[in-house]
Amino acid sequence: MDDTDDGPGVVPGGSTGADPLIALRDALRVFAAERDWERFHAPKNLAAALSVEAAELLEPFQWLSEAESQALPPETLEAVRREMADVLLYLVRLADRLDVDLAQAARDKMVLNAAKYPVERARGRSTKYDAL
Repeated sequence: MDDTDDGPGVVPGGSTGADPLIALRDALRVFAAERDWERFHAPKNLAAALSVEAAELLEPFQWLSEAESQALPPETLEAVRREMADVLLYLVRLADRLDVDLAQAARDKMVLNAAKYPVERARGRSTKYDAL
C-alpha cells in the first residue's frame, strides 16, 4: 500500500464474470500488480489494514444515539460508504492472498451460526450462543 489513507483502490472494469466478488478480486489483483504492491500485501499487513479501516468505519458512529446512527446526514453517509468500501476491498484482497472463497466461507459460517443460534432459542434475543 502507499502512505495515503485512500484504501487499496480498484480500477474500473476488471473481470466481467457473473460473480461480483470474483470481479472485484480480479480488479484488485490488477490494481496491486500495476503498482508493484504485491510485496506489501502479506496477509498480516492486509489484516492489519482491514482492522484500521474497520475502526475508521466505526468513528462516524461514535457518540451517536441509535436513532442518529440510522439517519446519517448525506456527507456522513458518504464517508461511511467510503470506509465500508475500504473494509470490503481489504477483505477481498486478504481472501485472495489466502486463497479463501469468501462467499463460500460466509455460507459455511451461516450454517454454523444457525446451529449455534437456533430460531426457537435465539429469536428476539441478543444473548451469546453459550448463554441461550
